[in-house]
Amino acid sequence: MLRRRLSGDEINAMPLRHYEGPVHMIRMLEEWTQALPDLRADGVLGFDTETRPTFRKGKVNAPSLIQLATERAVYLVQLSWLPFGPHLAELLADPGVIKVGVGIRDDMRELAKVHAFEPAGLVDLGNVARAHKLSSQGLRTLAANFFGWRISKGSQCSNWSLMELSQRQIAYAATDAWIGRLIFLRMRELGLVPVPQHTRSPLPSPARRKPESGA
Repeated sequence: MLRRRLSGDEINAMPLRHYEGPVHMIRMLEEWTQALPDLRADGVLGFDTETRPTFRKGKVNAPSLIQLATERAVYLVQLSWLPFGPHLAELLADPGVIKVGVGIRDDMRELAKVHAFEPAGLVDLGNVARAHKLSSQGLRTLAANFFGWRISKGSQCSNWSLMELSQRQIAYAATDAWIGRLIFLRMRELGLVPVPQHTRSPLPSPARRKPESGA
């Protein structure tokens, strides 16, 4: 079991990985509707949000971006273009589609402040790690421990409310959702999480791709 805590130097020495598959920017309701068949069919979605940072005490911005990863692609929903509402909330409230991520309930809580809904089908990877007394509980450290990969966190504090995101932001956001999904599948493979019930299709196995270096 992965219980040893990796040092920062050990993680920094690992090969840098980022998502290299298709990324679809969702800015219109029509684009969301076109994405839904893939999102609903996959069974498990890597999930994350990004929020514009604030430097004023007590001020919290609403999420600016929702990231959803399937086996085939990553979908980035820009909430500056397509505000969060019932069309998006319906998927997040569907217990038949499992959403996985670190701190996922906090993300859902912030989205519910914009449009009230009851999220369902959630798996918090950090909670799973804590339940099994794993030393790694964040996305970066879990990726390092499970796969021997380093993922960049360099764009975390950038302006996510921009109407046009940079390629660096897109790669960062897609990677977070993608790696969260792979971590969940590896946890399931190791018996750390039960096979979710009521999913719409059998859950796939983790991708087995060769590590690649990146900038």
